[in-house]
Amino acid sequence: MLGIGNLAKKVFGTPNDRKVKSTRPLVARINGLEEQFSAMADADLIGKTRELQGRAQSGEDLDALLPEAFANCREAARRALGLRAFDTQLMGGIFLHQGNIAEMKTGEGKTLVATFPAYLNALAGKGVHIVTVNDYLAKRDAEWMGKVFAQLGMTTGVVYPFQPDEEKRAAYRADVTYATNNELGFDYLRDNMKGSIEQMTQRGHFFAIVDEVDSILIDEARTPLIISGPSQDRSELYKTLDKFMPELTPEHYKLDEKARNATFTEEGNEFLEKRLQEAGVLPQGQTLYDPESTTIVHHANQAMRAHKLFNRDQQYIVRDDEIVLIDEFTGRMMKGRRLSDGLHQAIEAKEGVTIQPENVTLASVTFQNYFRLYAKLSGMTGTAATEAEEFAEIYKLGVVEVPTNRPIARIDEHDRVYRTAQEKYAAVVEAIKEAHAKGQPILVGTTSIEKSEMLSGVLTQQGIAHNVLNARQHEAEAQIVADAGKPGAVTIATNMAGRGTDIQLGGNVEMKVMQALAADPEAHPDELRARIEAEHAAEKQAVLDAGGLFVLATERHESRRIDNQLRGRSGRQGDPGRSLFFLSLEDDLMRIFGSERLDKVLSTLGMKDGEAIVHPWVNKSLERAQAKVEGRNFDIRKQLLKFDDVMNDQRKAIFSQRLEIMQTDEVEEIAADMREQVIDDLVNQYMPPRAYADQWDREGLRAAVIERLNMDLPILDWAAEEGVDQDGVRQRIQEATDGYMAQKTEQFGAENMRQIEKQVLLQQIDSKWREHLVTLEHLRSVVGFRGYAQRDPLAEYKTEAFQLFESMLDGLRFDVTQQLARIRPLTDAEREEMLREYQQQRAATEAQMHPEHHEADEDKTPDHAPGFNENDPSSWGNPSRNDPCPCGSGRKFKHCHGALA
Repeated sequence: MLGIGNLAKKVFGTPNDRKVKSTRPLVARINGLEEQFSAMADADLIGKTRELQGRAQSGEDLDALLPEAFANCREAARRALGLRAFDTQLMGGIFLHQGNIAEMKTGEGKTLVATFPAYLNALAGKGVHIVTVNDYLAKRDAEWMGKVFAQLGMTTGVVYPFQPDEEKRAAYRADVTYATNNELGFDYLRDNMKGSIEQMTQRGHFFAIVDEVDSILIDEARTPLIISGPSQDRSELYKTLDKFMPELTPEHYKLDEKARNATFTEEGNEFLEKRLQEAGVLPQGQTLYDPESTTIVHHANQAMRAHKLFNRDQQYIVRDDEIVLIDEFTGRMMKGRRLSDGLHQAIEAKEGVTIQPENVTLASVTFQNYFRLYAKLSGMTGTAATEAEEFAEIYKLGVVEVPTNRPIARIDEHDRVYRTAQEKYAAVVEAIKEAHAKGQPILVGTTSIEKSEMLSGVLTQQGIAHNVLNARQHEAEAQIVADAGKPGAVTIATNMAGRGTDIQLGGNVEMKVMQALAADPEAHPDELRARIEAEHAAEKQAVLDAGGLFVLATERHESRRIDNQLRGRSGRQGDPGRSLFFLSLEDDLMRIFGSERLDKVLSTLGMKDGEAIVHPWVNKSLERAQAKVEGRNFDIRKQLLKFDDVMNDQRKAIFSQRLEIMQTDEVEEIAADMREQVIDDLVNQYMPPRAYADQWDREGLRAAVIERLNMDLPILDWAAEEGVDQDGVRQRIQEATDGYMAQKTEQFGAENMRQIEKQVLLQQIDSKWREHLVTLEHLRSVVGFRGYAQRDPLAEYKTEAFQLFESMLDGLRFDVTQQLARIRPLTDAEREEMLREYQQQRAATEAQMHPEHHEADEDKTPDHAPGFNENDPSSWGNPSRNDPCPCGSGRKFKHCHGALA
């Protein structure tokens, strides 16, 4: 009997059904225009674009233009690519335009779907960003879908790492721009470190369509994007601490695998203290509990995390003398991405590779706050329903499941649970053999590189030919995926999330044609294609007869979405298929999060060796464990966002202030306002409003005015005059400084003075903001302990962050005023000295960048006094702080032997 909820759904339909139904009249209108648009000439399609642009930019609502724009885009795609969009693809496009997430199954053609809302919104002339998960897909999609936009008379750009600025600016000025989430975020941060509007690359945030939206806005949202600069070198400390880590025994530390954290116990602290004192790292008489030991304790914790929580070939791989992180969700290498707070250096010490210096944050933003800059946001994925609550709460995005073009014919079997991992893998190999024997292609999903290579070794022993797709085979990815649908193909893959390439039954025709043409350039392309298509049809039929693609997973992931993404690789566009998960009680998810009840049930049943339990209850129990993990991860991200929101308000204020300074020619007013505020603060400090005249600190005020405003004013005489109060002194200081700054303007010339003011303002803002970020990071790392005193860490963080921001602004006003008061035109001698320093600095920089030329340049070393010895600092005389260091390192003296301790 149906429950009340189910009965209501049957009568009224689900909310999702109603949303889908609401688009049907629009789809019917687009279909009604098809005949009219297919009769147009190519030039008429572009003419239609110009007409729609005119209407959109003169204020007509984009919703009113939707049917014509979609019909025009469908016709352009048919001509440019030979693809006619299905009705379900038009529906997906409508939901994206409305600012929703369209959940569309694998193989439903999401890449083409994005062109419809992108075209419609680009008519407004403000630029549309289509966001992909990696550079390969950004370039591929821009080239592929760029043909559709070109057919419509629109421009397409693609943004990628290390792109020349001029090219990048042009890409952002295109109607539609393809880019990765990382590059967009970094460009936003870089733009807010630029010195002029002309150098900035982005032109605002109007509308973004995020492909694999769950991967980008959820999986990657736990880590902020950070632009950093190098800080002091602590490599010896990392190496020393690393030596002690293998000596740790289980009573020295506590592991919390759920929270991915490790802490020293009291015994561990005692052991560490003793070893550090023996090694001379911790001075005698100083304990780990002393405030001076904070840095050592922090790095000792990071060294332990590197040893106990980070495993080679799981979280990272070692390649070309560097540690390359692995994305836990996609299994891809994250080249250039580094862990912060000295953790990356601890892993480098553990693996014996070159230790790179730690970095200081120059600018940072989370993906949540970056993507919330867009006036309208939308996304596409095959799996978003399980995270609908998070999308709604953080991004205000609804999730709509778009029906498939053809019904799904894939069979999803119940999980098989074994007692041990050994029994599980034995069953996996048997299942692979069985499917392989009947010519069925098999995609085997694993959760780490280590496991994929272990399974690969077993299959090699059994004589089963196969391909392995993980971070090590990153370059061959497209080829391996293209071959994965061939009869009897066995592909072992680490996390198939966001791969962006469909597994086509019988193999990928386009890839086969390209390979055949490369092997035989003389062959006639049409004849070659006809032969390959005939072979492909036979192979596809053989695969269909064998039951389609068999997805065999060797473990469940922490997130149901990743499991569903793997399943979704099979059964595309109504193809047959099958999916099956093999699990054991020794799997991480079962061990850490699995319910004890499940363990009891299995023990009670008295399972024999090699026997599996298969039951819907087991699936339900596992899904509950996964939902628990997802909930915990959501809480972590929500907490991160709450703290980042505090910084985000400050970030927006600083970035908008920078932008205003770059855009305005009235910088004189900003500098004058700051000067006025500084004078107010100084007078209030040394001549408090309610104090008597004999309580005034006249000498203190005079000294402060000399320091801050670079003027020795007769403040003692003014203050001694009859009837002169604080306001009188303030006014005289103000008039004197205004006159002084007017003189400077005459000396430099008005235009030069404005440029100087602009540069000083921007430099000081950037410098203060960087210092503020470091202070906030330190505050963030300690504020959690306030919870022990029954105080809310977030409330404390908000209050203190606001106070820090206010004091940063005070410091900014003082420093800008002081710097502008002290500038003066250079004398000829100073100009020559500066030129000489610049040339020396440039030579030193080039020597650092091209060390291979070092020996050849030896004859160009500076002349030194007799008795000079580069290994004896006492023989060097007094080098200038900006001179190259006499030791021959190629660095400036102040950064080498002259570094301040």
